[in-house]
Amino acid sequence: MFGEFYEPVYLFMERGGDVLYAIFGLILILWLMVLERAGYFIFSHRAALAAAKQEWEARKERTSWAAHQIRHDLITGLNIGLQANMSTIKMLIGLAPLFGLLGTVTGMIEVFDVMAFIGNGSPKAMASGISKATIPTMAGMVGALTGVFAQSLLDRYIKREKIRLEDQLTFDH
Repeated sequence: MFGEFYEPVYLFMERGGDVLYAIFGLILILWLMVLERAGYFIFSHRAALAAAKQEWEARKERTSWAAHQIRHDLITGLNIGLQANMSTIKMLIGLAPLFGLLGTVTGMIEVFDVMAFIGNGSPKAMASGISKATIPTMAGMVGALTGVFAQSLLDRYIKREKIRLEDQLTFDH
């Protein structure tokens, strides 16, 4: 049963070359970071927001300059928590197509090596290098596209949450 799943994956990775393993690792790290952000939003952020709201509402006076600075500090701390690791996610998304391009270059080098060794343009001889040139490119692009989708969802949530923060920490008495 497990072999039925493993064999096509193994063949795909083998046809894609060594760079495909690096792309797989990069995409794995990317999605672990995305899941970390989702976990933070679901568990830690709600608790931090509740604590900040409780601290703000416990204040008797909310209109002075000092109170405004405390509110600003609470909001800034929560915003830093919301934005954590987002630049790393964006960097990993940008690296995925570059790793795919690296796979393209290494695959084309293999094609040129075969052409230099055999001396003609035999399609069968070049097929392995061509697959090593195209599969990593596709994998890098797919990884980047899924990452961009996840990043846009996270960014949208962060924007909404920032507005909600400002609304919940009111100046009213």
